[in-house]
Amino acid sequence: ELKEIVFIIQSQSNSFHSKRAEDLKRDILKQAADLGKELPTVLLIHQMDGLEGAWTILPLMRDFSVTYGRNSSWIFFCEEDTRVQVVKLLETLGRFDRSKEWFLGKALYDEESTIIHHYAFAENPTVFKFPDFAAGWALSIPLVNKLAKKLKSEPLKSDFTIDLKHEIALYIWQKGEGPHLTPVPEFCTDDVNSNKVDHCATTFSNFLPLCGEPVKKEDVFVAVKTCQKFHGDRIPVVKQTWEREAALIEYYSDYADTSIPTVDLGVPNTDRGHCGKTFAILERFLNHSSPRTPWLVIVDDDTLISIFRLRKLLSCYDPNEPVFLGERYGYGLGTGGYSYITGGGGMVFSRTAVQKLLASKCRCYSMDAPDDMVLGMCFSGLGIPITHSPLFHQARPMDYPKDYLSHQIPVSFHKHWNIDPVKVYFTWLAPNTEESLKGKKVGYNREDL
Repeated sequence: ELKEIVFIIQSQSNSFHSKRAEDLKRDILKQAADLGKELPTVLLIHQMDGLEGAWTILPLMRDFSVTYGRNSSWIFFCEEDTRVQVVKLLETLGRFDRSKEWFLGKALYDEESTIIHHYAFAENPTVFKFPDFAAGWALSIPLVNKLAKKLKSEPLKSDFTIDLKHEIALYIWQKGEGPHLTPVPEFCTDDVNSNKVDHCATTFSNFLPLCGEPVKKEDVFVAVKTCQKFHGDRIPVVKQTWEREAALIEYYSDYADTSIPTVDLGVPNTDRGHCGKTFAILERFLNHSSPRTPWLVIVDDDTLISIFRLRKLLSCYDPNEPVFLGERYGYGLGTGGYSYITGGGGMVFSRTAVQKLLASKCRCYSMDAPDDMVLGMCFSGLGIPITHSPLFHQARPMDYPKDYLSHQIPVSFHKHWNIDPVKVYFTWLAPNTEESLKGKKVGYNREDL
């Protein structure tokens, strides 16, 4: 029965995202009403108990077990851009014995072991499957009850949440004692308008959101963090690739080099975190850039980013809200920690967010503290939630499953290890991937990267 499915939408409190999640909730409830069925429960993650780590799902298992453990059969999770065909979903879940422990989804796997998964299954990473959240995924209530029981006796370790879908699959698997992910072909990430989706219970509608005209080039100020030892190898990559997309860009270093040019902020370079440098950049943006510039982007000198696509994405956000946008990580979320935007993929701030942050007097506990984590702590303390976008990436294209990237138009990647960063840019991020490079047409095959 439809009333035995609890729908959980991975929503966010930012106005653009919460509206999309509400639209999906309405659509699911309308489909249920049109069937003449008793309505299912549809919950939005960001509305749950103000729990900072609700987005990591596992801390909610005990509540799910207590509230739905007796009268429900399935918890079905989806993203705000997942489209659900309720009749087909009912048929699909109906194939599985709801009295058993099931973990269902569209399977992703690593082709080679990667740092974001701590080189898990290094011998053969393809054996471990984890769900593509965009396609939706489901847990049977007996499995939810088992996880809740385990969490009661063994609290979650309070360390980093980096790639939630992989970490949830690892937790459920319990080193072989729990179920593997069961791949379900009806959970799809094809576009809703594709001719391949007739069998699909779910589809995925969003590649790169655009909500009207892209924001103007002059509305985005780009700050590149660098230091003297990287002027010779990393900065030329920026200049060969995405610098031309930025109307307002400054390079911040520990040394003023007029040939780039770089700005010396008077903050010495540190080998660990760059908190002092980042806060100096925030102060400079607020006090020295045009007050009419609504957006600030801070990137590392080995970040590859599409400013062209970022301008489209930013058309969906209100710069009058305190927006802090990028790829979300978590720290210590099982024990009252905080979420943060990981720096390598790029951190995007509305001017309003920078104003609120600097007015708060929240600052670095040391000059070499990790800037992204300190910012996460500060915004958490201010009650300003961060805004996650899966289009920003802390690692390289080869560190993600191809199938996961196939339903994205990415905004950024990070790191130059063992890759040709110029090639990666023109393959994945250039406004037109057949971009002209020194007068020659280039088109690369993504499969090679």
